[in-house]
Amino acid sequence: MPKMKTHSSLKDRFKITGTGKVKRYKAFRNHLLSGKSGRQKRVLAGQPLMAAGDVRRIQQGLANLK
Repeated sequence: MPKMKTHSSLKDRFKITGTGKVKRYKAFRNHLLSGKSGRQKRVLAGQPLMAAGDVRRIQQGLANLK
């Protein structure tokens, strides 16, 4: 039986917390930041948890991280 591999692009895009929840990054925070307000950049800085419907699919791709 072949080994389960971690999906390489998911390693950088998501993090698994100690309790098994999945954190994600927000879009629009990479470049052209000088045109965005400070409030918008502050709001985009957070790392929210993934929606419940997507968690199972992401955890399958990140199977070997934790």
